[in-house]
Amino acid sequence: MQELIDAMVEMMEDKVLELTKQYLEDGKDPVEVFRAYQSAMEEIGKRFEGGTYFIPELIMSGEMMKSGSEVIKPYLNGSESGAGTEKIGKFLLATIEGDIHDIGKNIVAMMMDLNGFEVLDLGVDVPADTIIEKAKEFGADIIGVSGLLTLAFDPMKGLVDKLKDAGLRDQYKVIVGGAQLDQQVCDYIGADAFVTDAVAGINQCKQWVA
Repeated sequence: MQELIDAMVEMMEDKVLELTKQYLEDGKDPVEVFRAYQSAMEEIGKRFEGGTYFIPELIMSGEMMKSGSEVIKPYLNGSESGAGTEKIGKFLLATIEGDIHDIGKNIVAMMMDLNGFEVLDLGVDVPADTIIEKAKEFGADIIGVSGLLTLAFDPMKGLVDKLKDAGLRDQYKVIVGGAQLDQQVCDYIGADAFVTDAVAGINQCKQWVA
């Protein structure tokens, strides 16, 4: 599987799909193929955190994983080890009201899905009341709220305050994401955690459901 991992890490999109199909046709365990993708994503995440890869590489790797997972899924359905693909938690995601940026949110949604979460993405410019209503319907474990603009901070705080007022705050972990966030803003909002990139968000959410 190392050839597949290396191809993905080096952004060789055509070779990644070619190798994926080849492995599966040769009878390789689809779960092992999928884990190779996850290993590659971990390395890409390290390079992103280390400053050698940037948003374009993160987007491209996410697209490769999405394409690869679509090839792998039919094989997983018939795999005895397919149980490893069971969802580990429910993650509701939205860009808060007043903000329409969605690139970061879309990367998070894709990567959370591929890392074992059942994801409900509500889109952009979503009011706090809608997020709370959908979280209850969905049975979310974690509410993820994205906002690129500093104008998003007060609506994010409003969401947490409404959860408290409704007696629901303890039912959900709340994680906020965006390039402008820091610990001081996170404390102001009242969220459980903040992240400034998708990889950190996935790691935090996995810790919560572990």
